Amino acid sequence: MFDRDKERIKRAQRAGQVDTLIGEKVVIRGDISFSGGLYLAGRVHGSISAQGADAVLTVAESGLVEGEVRAPIVVINGELRGDVHAGERCELAGNARVLGNIHYKVVEMAAGAAISGRLLHAETPLVQPVADAEHAPERPLRLNTAAA
Repeated sequence: MFDRDKERIKRAQRAGQVDTLIGEKVVIRGDISFSGGLYLAGRVHGSISAQGADAVLTVAESGLVEGEVRAPIVVINGELRGDVHAGERCELAGNARVLGNIHYKVVEMAAGAAISGRLLHAETPLVQPVADAEHAPERPLRLNTAAA
């Protein structure tokens, strides 16, 4: 089971070559903007945003992000406290803990991953559109709320 999670993370790393590594003992307070691949094993207290369509953010098992994340491909095996905006794909490995909403086009979730928030498909509107005025009823509807 754990080997599958490791394979998924390695696949994501190969797909978007790791250009930047933030080690386990590193703590960053502030926002990060990156391109290429970012592998996070440390802690970030701030938002992370990717530049470019081929960017991959990987949060390792020891990684922690407290802030919003925006990237085309997001792989999580650690803890993330904030909303995730994955433009293409979001992969949640077995040790993933997300406290926030996940906006995605494609999501892959391994057994053991936990989400405290909502999964929001990128192409699904949050609110249904209001009917056109020409299709509205001629008379306003009246509700009888008086007790019988």
